[in-house]
This record gives sequence, structure tokens and C-alpha cells, in this order.
Amino acid sequence: MNELRKISAMSGIKRAKGFPLREVRGLVTDLMTPNPWIYWPDFLISVILGWGALAAAVMQPVMSWQFWVAFVVSSLALYRAAIFTHEIVHLRRGTFMLFRAVWNLIAGFPLLIPSFTYMGVHSDHHKPNIYGTREDGEYLPFGAQAPWKNVVYVLLSFLLPALFLVRFLVLTPLGWLIPPLGRTLWEGMSSLTIDLSYKRPKPTKMDGEHWRLQEVCTSLYAMVAFALMVSGIMPWKVLAVWYGVTSVIFLMNSFRTLGAHAYRNPGDEQMTVAEQFLDSVDVPGGVISALWAPVGLRFHATHHLFPQMPYHSLGTAYKRLASHPEIAPHFLEASRPTLWHALKTLWADARASQARAR
Repeated sequence: MNELRKISAMSGIKRAKGFPLREVRGLVTDLMTPNPWIYWPDFLISVILGWGALAAAVMQPVMSWQFWVAFVVSSLALYRAAIFTHEIVHLRRGTFMLFRAVWNLIAGFPLLIPSFTYMGVHSDHHKPNIYGTREDGEYLPFGAQAPWKNVVYVLLSFLLPALFLVRFLVLTPLGWLIPPLGRTLWEGMSSLTIDLSYKRPKPTKMDGEHWRLQEVCTSLYAMVAFALMVSGIMPWKVLAVWYGVTSVIFLMNSFRTLGAHAYRNPGDEQMTVAEQFLDSVDVPGGVISALWAPVGLRFHATHHLFPQMPYHSLGTAYKRLASHPEIAPHFLEASRPTLWHALKTLWADARASQARAR
């Protein structure tokens, strides 16, 4: 395979001139069917290992090496389990219904990230008329703004578990009694986005048909856990370890998010599918890449070319296109050799953008 191409710091959006979109799509038509025999074992092993390791951490002294091994294993495994929400959004409606329900019951609800928090919002992220604009809750101009703002975004990872806990434990029940509060929660505290100022539109079918039931169940999970700790049945250490693990999950995902796009759109231009691809990033890597960008997300640019392609096919698609003599020169423009390289490129873009603005 050709060496991954390096992209220098640029101003503005990279325009897709001569990108062979039709030819690229024709080479991967056989890779679009999700395989439940891959989804189920992958998810179940991840979630069982994650919760089992969390329980083990609770039972170990905090200063022991056993605690920290269990903590790291729990964080990585539950991170992988959580990321399956990305697959759920892209699965064709009416399919994998049991998988969706089980994911919520043993991952989404206890992690306080039910699938409705990603439905709809992420679908909009892939629309050419929304991607990269101010209507896209999953996009901020990280590559065109002051670099210190990118650092603040990462540090917010340690606050997010508290916000979700307050949302579902306290504010959600109040929202059932006070409709204006409920509407405010939907608009401003119901989306897994990176733009904290994002206002979610009114619910549609794209947000899932059972979002209200998911909200109720998530709140019940939080209230029951809190009651068990208050009554002494469950130790408060469970909350501390849960908070630590979820903070690490959000932290890893924040670095993954920063490395997922070039973020050069200041928010006022629409982009074609090919331009979305060139504004996105593949970091194929190996085992390490699979840890910080699990469930296929290290092939994020490839995913933006083929949003409906299941995660277990993205690696094959990447290798096929990256080795094609005519397509590779275009395709590899979205690749980075490592996450560190992607982050350095983003930082350089941000600094260059600020220098031009002076």
C-alpha cells in the first residue's frame, strides 16, 4: 500500500476537483450488508467485560494495581460498547430491533446515553446541506478557531458525566411535571453533540419512535441506583468509579472527535459528499487505533463516503480503495498515519487561521 499522504495546513475547505465518486462507490457495493454474527458477539463481549471490570474495580483498593487494571479495562471495553450507538443510527430502520433494545438496556441506559441522544442529530451530520454548517451539532471550526478552544473542548469531558447525571436524575422528572422545562431539556440537553450551543429541533421520526420511553428508562436506572446507594445496599464507590470510567470514555472520544475531521468550514458553506470526505480523516493504524477509535471509527473519512456501510466492512473498503492505482491518489488525501499527526495538523491549521486573521 502507498504511504499515507500528509496534508499541510490549509485555509478554507478543500475542494473536490475530479474526485471519482461514482467509481469509488462501484468498488464497494458488496460490502454494505451488516452481519449480526459480528455485531452481537463484539458488543456482548465488550459490555460484559466492561461492567465486570467496573465491578472488580469497585471491590479493589483504589491504590492497588488491580484497581487500575480493572479501571482501564472497564473504560476501554465500555467505550467500545458505547460507540455501537453510532452503528445503531446507521442501521436501516426496522432492522436489528432486538439489538437496539438490548444495547439500550445494558449500555445506553446505565451509561446515561440512550440511543435517542444520537439519533437524528447524527443523521443530520451526514446531510450535504447541513454538514459543517451552524446547523450541524457535531461540527465546530476547530481548524479555524483559536487553538485554546480545542483544549477547552477536551477538558469538558470531565464535566459531561455530571451534566448527564443531573439531566436524568433530577431535571428529567421535573420536566415531566413542568412542560416548558421538558422542552428546554430536549433542545439543549438531549444530544451527543460537540457544539454546546446546539438547539435540537422538535422530535421527528429520525429521532426514534420510542425516545420518550428511553428517557423514562434512563431516569429510572439513575434513580434506582441512587436509591440503592442512599440505602446502603450499593456502595458510593460505585458512583465514583462509574464517574471516572465515563469521564475517560468522554475524554477518549474527545480526542477521537478532534482527529475525525479537518474542521476547516467556518460554518457558512455547504459541502458535497466528496468535500465532506476530504474534510474527514482516516487513521487506519492497528490495534492502538482500534482502541481510541473503536467499531470502525478510525476509518471516519471512508465512513463519510459510505454512511450505510457496517463497521466491520470499513477496513476492507479502505484497503481496496487505497490500493487501487487510479483512485488511491484521491482517496489517500484524507489519511493520516497516526492520531498524533491528525491532532498536530488540526493545531497547525488553527494557528495558521488565527495568524491570517490578525
